[in-house]
Amino acid sequence: MKTARTQVKRVPKRGHYDSETVYSVLDAGLICHVGFAVEGQPFVIPTAYGRMDNRLFIHGASASRMLKSLQQGIEVCVTVTLLDGLVLARSAMHHSMNYRSVVLFGTAELVSEREDKWQALYAFTEHVMPGRWAETREPNEQELRATTVLALPIDEASAKIRTGPPVDDAADYELPHWAGVIPLNVRAGDPIVDPQLTKGIAVPEHVERYLKLGN
Repeated sequence: MKTARTQVKRVPKRGHYDSETVYSVLDAGLICHVGFAVEGQPFVIPTAYGRMDNRLFIHGASASRMLKSLQQGIEVCVTVTLLDGLVLARSAMHHSMNYRSVVLFGTAELVSEREDKWQALYAFTEHVMPGRWAETREPNEQELRATTVLALPIDEASAKIRTGPPVDDAADYELPHWAGVIPLNVRAGDPIVDPQLTKGIAVPEHVERYLKLGN
């Protein structure tokens, strides 16, 4: 639902509040920025994340200041941004960017049950690289104990999306300046083999599939 915190005020027609749109942006991203304040000091920390159903997961070492702080039930703001293009207008003041973004508000919950933590780490790994979990050593008990996993319900969130060409003032369309969009995207390069990889191990199918989808 749209709330006072999530309502897009600047160019409100670009705001989206449905779960499908919000999920699509979260699922396409890899890095989120977690904003919170401790004793009046604001922090914004970039970190990887994963999503399962209506929850967004972040994780890290149990000694992490961010994770220890968020467990106390303080308010948190998480953002994800995907940059799709540079929008070059005739007027310097109308330059923009095409993007997809999500802003999420709420309080994080500690994932303490072993099975729930396991599922969260699975979701995290599969978000980073689909198909990877089955091709790795699963976490052992010591690693599980040393890792804190937090879940943030995706209940109060909005997406904001800009697409299309520049929007100039009517009087500027006749100016002799080039205008248009330069598309931007993240492309996967050729895999770089670990120097200590055992000989004879080929690039796995899920990595090959990822390379094809990304290019």
